Amino acid sequence: MYAIVETGGKQVQVEVGQPIFVEKLDVAVGETYTFDKVLLVSDGNQPKVGTPYIEGATVTAKCEKQGKGPKIVIFKYRPKKHSATKKGHRQAFTKLVVEAINA
Repeated sequence: MYAIVETGGKQVQVEVGQPIFVEKLDVAVGETYTFDKVLLVSDGNQPKVGTPYIEGATVTAKCEKQGKGPKIVIFKYRPKKHSATKKGHRQAFTKLVVEAINA
């Protein structure tokens, strides 16, 4: 059984027991988070597709970690202008483990 949920402007396919990394959510480590924007639920036979979301369907996940991803270096170089800029960015994430899919 799997589901597709929307979070952080992205769509993520989830299964029970699967760890997922999503955009940073305001949830403490050890607490549960409920996704209510469920787009699709499939049990292997007949998938349920929402328009755009499925009424009453939820996905429950437990927060395992809050952190930052690897550093991405942004380097801009302007030839013949004697100008260069170097910046870095680390995107914040939340690691969740899916506990239940309720359809």
